[in-house]
Amino acid sequence: MSQAFIAYLDADKPDRFILRLAEHFKDTLVRSVTAETIRQAAKKIYPDASPATWNRQVIKPTQAAINHCAALGWCTKISVKRYPEDPKKKTPASLEWVEAFAAQAKEDDLHHLAALALFMFGTGARIGEACQMTWADVDLQARTAIIRMGKPTPWSRTAHLPPPVVAALASIPSNRNPDDTVFGYAGRGSVKDPWGNVCARAGIEHLTPHCCRHGFATSMLRAGYDVKTVAERGGWKDAATVLRTYAHAITDISVTDAIFDTPATQSADVTHLTAGKERRKRA
Repeated sequence: MSQAFIAYLDADKPDRFILRLAEHFKDTLVRSVTAETIRQAAKKIYPDASPATWNRQVIKPTQAAINHCAALGWCTKISVKRYPEDPKKKTPASLEWVEAFAAQAKEDDLHHLAALALFMFGTGARIGEACQMTWADVDLQARTAIIRMGKPTPWSRTAHLPPPVVAALASIPSNRNPDDTVFGYAGRGSVKDPWGNVCARAGIEHLTPHCCRHGFATSMLRAGYDVKTVAERGGWKDAATVLRTYAHAITDISVTDAIFDTPATQSADVTHLTAGKERRKRA
């Protein structure tokens, strides 16, 4: 079974969650793995985790690995029922919060951390994705950055960098060696303490780095962008996830007024009125 995971991964940058799965299944034959085997494995590997974690870190990648092998003719495809999730309302970081955080971080001479917050808020990047990004992935002149994602299957997207994000990245003291990481943090663990300290000194609510990603989605939806666009620009493969998780961001029940107040509708109204007058003249 370990070979099944290796077969569809980038061997040079294996995801730690996948390595844990490979260790759990070890020499188990791929064809002997059933849907229930995978569901039970989730609970064994992460006994104290939530259903969302079981689905994301065990069921989805294991099913993906087996189905990749099926495409190679090694076995048959498999479908695994997900555990029911109870999505909680996310606490998004607002633009005001991010700006206050960044200002304090800069005052503390933590330009990397200020840029990290702005980058996550401006691109929807996850903390792990942001921390592994190197200067080779960033083009400040083109205002783009390649964000590499590793779950459940490695893929990448090119993110547009808004002007405040470009400015924050440009202000990071660095030689910008192509192989160096942009923000200088190894991952979530190394960010936690300095992030919390900045929140405390700034006198703002202690939000996690991931709240910046939530802020990206919430702000985009409130600005009127459709769910598919938000999903594509923020790195969600499934637009349904965005809809299910962030639907609360659209709270204005009067938005339906727009269907009677658009150029297309107004044009149609004029056409219908004109046609009606012509019919009455002929009568």
